[in-house]
Amino acid sequence: MASTKDRQRALERARYERVQAKIAKQQLAARRRKRIAIFTAIAVVVVGGGSLAAALAFSSDNPPAKPAASASSSAAPSASASAAAKTGYTKSGTASKDVGVPTYDATAAAKPYTASIHTNHGDVVFTALTTKAPYTTFSFEYLAGKNYFNNTPCHRLVTSGIYVLQCGDPTGTGSGGPGYQFQDENLGYFGTGTSVTYKAGTVAMANSGPGTNGSQFFLVYKDSPLPPSYTPFGTITKGLDVLQSIAAQGSNNGNGNGDGKPKDATTITSVSIAQ
Repeated sequence: MASTKDRQRALERARYERVQAKIAKQQLAARRRKRIAIFTAIAVVVVGGGSLAAALAFSSDNPPAKPAASASSSAAPSASASAAAKTGYTKSGTASKDVGVPTYDATAAAKPYTASIHTNHGDVVFTALTTKAPYTTFSFEYLAGKNYFNNTPCHRLVTSGIYVLQCGDPTGTGSGGPGYQFQDENLGYFGTGTSVTYKAGTVAMANSGPGTNGSQFFLVYKDSPLPPSYTPFGTITKGLDVLQSIAAQGSNNGNGNGDGKPKDATTITSVSIAQ
């Protein structure tokens, strides 16, 4: 017959096992809650990040390369990566307005200049960052000299999250370009990281991936958080009020996300360069 001491030990062991079972159950529930929280956070990042990427992605002249056909070819560099590695102007796509391809001249590219973008709402004037983005500013001057931008609509106005007016596509669709592309420059101008502030008054290139700059550019009318992926090549000295007035009228986006054609239709009548 079990002694009193043995019964006491059995009771203590049973109580210990009940406590341990309770603790294990609580720990399991905590792990489940943590996993749910992580999955929820990932879903928010994926969905929210996708929306943010859509809001921030500046379509340009050259559409992104299609994904690799199979896993075996995934090690090959993408078209965007190959483009990013090149320096200079290379033919790409069909020109919306064929003005040829510039031949880079380092001496001419280094010369400072001021550009005046004449629009139906007034002039926007900027100082070109020729020493920091010489290929970009040389291309812009070349296109301006060829009247490429004349009578070109500004096809995109973003009024939520980021604050930009995008121009430079003669077709007004957001997919047109000059028939050539070139590398990114000056990406550390506002700092590094996943997001930096493109300050009000910045003129920067739109693109569809690394090394796909063409003719489309955007004008920042209010400080905007963006990944440092878009070449800043000018600083607005006059006409920021013109951009803000256009933005105040909103965009014809149809879905309420603040990203569409400007309601106050905006056209670049011409661009003049002063050195």
